[in-house]
Amino acid sequence: MPPILVARELSKSFGTRQLFASVALSLETRERLALIGPNGSGKSTLLKLLASMEHADKGAVTFTRGTRIAYVAQKDEFPEDSTVLSAVIAGLHSTVHDEHEAELAATMTLDRLGIEYHDQKTATLSGGQRKRLAIARELAKEPDAILLDEPTNHLDVEGIDWLEDLLRTTQVASIIVTHDRDFLENVATRIVELSGAYPQGTFSVAGNYSEFLRRKKEFLDGQAAQEQSLANQVREDLRWLGRGAKARRTKSKSRIEASFERMDELAELRARNAPQQAAAIQFGATGRQTQKLLQARALTKDLAGKRLFTDLDIVLGPKSVLGLLGPNGSGKTTLIRVLMKQLEPDAPTEEAIEAAKDANLPPSAPPVGTVQHADKLRVVLFSQHRTEFDPGMTLRDAMSPHSDAVIYNDRTIHINSWAKRFLFTPEQLKQPMRALSGGEQARVHIARLMLEPADLLILDEPTNDLDIPSLEVLEESLEEFPGAVVLVTHDRAMLARLSTTIIALDGKGGARPFADYAQWERYHELEVEEEEVLRKQGGKPVDRPAPTATPAAAPVATPAAPTKKGKLSYKEQQELATIERTIEETEKLARSLDAQMADPKVMADAKQFQSICTQAGDAHAKVAALYERWHQLEAKLG
Repeated sequence: MPPILVARELSKSFGTRQLFASVALSLETRERLALIGPNGSGKSTLLKLLASMEHADKGAVTFTRGTRIAYVAQKDEFPEDSTVLSAVIAGLHSTVHDEHEAELAATMTLDRLGIEYHDQKTATLSGGQRKRLAIARELAKEPDAILLDEPTNHLDVEGIDWLEDLLRTTQVASIIVTHDRDFLENVATRIVELSGAYPQGTFSVAGNYSEFLRRKKEFLDGQAAQEQSLANQVREDLRWLGRGAKARRTKSKSRIEASFERMDELAELRARNAPQQAAAIQFGATGRQTQKLLQARALTKDLAGKRLFTDLDIVLGPKSVLGLLGPNGSGKTTLIRVLMKQLEPDAPTEEAIEAAKDANLPPSAPPVGTVQHADKLRVVLFSQHRTEFDPGMTLRDAMSPHSDAVIYNDRTIHINSWAKRFLFTPEQLKQPMRALSGGEQARVHIARLMLEPADLLILDEPTNDLDIPSLEVLEESLEEFPGAVVLVTHDRAMLARLSTTIIALDGKGGARPFADYAQWERYHELEVEEEEVLRKQGGKPVDRPAPTATPAAAPVATPAAPTKKGKLSYKEQQELATIERTIEETEKLARSLDAQMADPKVMADAKQFQSICTQAGDAHAKVAALYERWHQLEAKLG
């Protein structure tokens, strides 16, 4: 089959700045093409050219006859005062003219994508819900290809899983601009990087992100070897050309021309092989040696009548990185505000008060239902909203509001040098903040935070809009930071690399600790399996409430003991007769281990915490296996 779209020799500039030149690419049926590259390389602009939303300076994009292209922008916009359903219907007006057909198509699309809140006002949706709706609105048009610009930015981890499953199973081809490395690994069938490091400005690899990195390294190693070989030839050319005026008169014209061509080629190669710049990120620390920077004991919080977390314990010390996970609206930002003492926790539960009476805690432990900071704790916050910059403020004032220099690590650095550290030119310092891209504004925000020495860094979605090189530098900086970090991010690769502890909020008042991201992933998979088993049995999905400390593995609703006797062996009948009791005992063990994981003493001992987390994971796995076995025995009876 012919490609859905073909782009030939596309070039685009803004003023004197050229974004890209002579770019060529194509999109095949059902292909999932990921477009990556540094901030400012023109990815979003290229996507708009492919969607026919902007015009190229040179080149053209052609489509097979009848091709329909859908486009999902970074910022989602819906008609004023619309509901979820009416927003999708409004998006169909240009293609479906019958109102009843449009409503049917919209309803079927929303149901197919698992979006149940049809009558909810779009103005009340979370960022993740808005992104799901924007994608649904475009898919309702039944396009041949959908183009998505940074679709994971406002999705939580479960939302990203949803999007990955959707793109892998749909018949619709896709082009996705993203910096999410796990997403690239799990979804992409081809990756195209926009970068000046390549001869035509792009590098295309069929495969996922691991394959792309392998092939990219091979290519760049080969290009470096080519530069070395060409440099040797040019040195010989220069010696040959420099033998003197008399000798030059005897040289062949063609050899001289070839020598100069090699010199031009070498200059071009050296420019491509020059190290790619990334922002120089390094957070300053106070040098404090305190072992317990922050302690929180039995925190409980309701907001707008909704329980967010119950009896939650947290201990943060030097080099600890707490990753916060949870659906949008589950209370991650509220928990951050409580930890910063910007918001008071609610009164502790009776269970927490009673447990405190029996606990043998040191006098330094904080009272139940409180947050305790080390003396004069320095906290620095990276807010996902980045609201402190006036859009009309110049870049110069944003980076250094009071003078032409900044003080960093007790050194005075001129604003021009400070700006270059974050990949800004001196000429850009006069630009207003509104003219900067999302990635550029994120770098400005980080530059400001780096000027404040900290004991505790609280980073709320710091990865939004950052390109992959900047993400990797940010990770390295956080690894080297001697203080404590609280990290809220949907970047799974960053959570896996950095987190020393995970707390997962479930959106129902529960908050469960995990030793690391990998353990949370295993638990989440088992949770999904448990719920699938219950659905097969005709039960409801597991509702996991929040008991004291942190939520224990929610007791799964126990069906009545089976009474049928049928085609079971004697051994299987004995197994069936005892399996309910075995499940109850295993669930009790899992709950006990969960309670131990919430004990501050255990959390403070990394080795013991890891051991108990592993035991808890094994116990939950056994519960899931026992329910599956029960289902098998009952099915055999039937």
